[in-house]
Amino acid sequence: MNTQDLAIRLSDISSFEGYQFECQPIPGEVEVLQITVGEYEEIPAYLSVTDTQILCITYLFEESGVRQDKRVRMLEEMLELNIPMPLSSFSKIGDRYVIFGALSVSSSIEDICHELILLTENAAEALTALEEFIS
Repeated sequence: MNTQDLAIRLSDISSFEGYQFECQPIPGEVEVLQITVGEYEEIPAYLSVTDTQILCITYLFEESGVRQDKRVRMLEEMLELNIPMPLSSFSKIGDRYVIFGALSVSSSIEDICHELILLTENAAEALTALEEFIS
């Protein structure tokens, strides 16, 4: 399975759990698929496939957007939110905070759709929960 296969399979699904998926390939050294889930256009997921996993990432905000006087408390809040946030975890790539989830390359298209929906919903909830820490 690769990103092209997934783009075709996701596009063929008219609706999954009430959500539609829009896919856009992003050219580069690593194949990446930008996926918009339903009405969450402002927080797309980025999916890549390796030999061992399917990685889904949603970017939240940049370090420059964090209120420095509340940064430590924000990091503590993110750690506390990791457990109750199903199938997703916080991380940082360069200067950008993200939420990510990973699946096996043998995952069904239904499992991938479910992960994309949860990741997007978790990102929206995380942005709401962390808004006091972002300027």
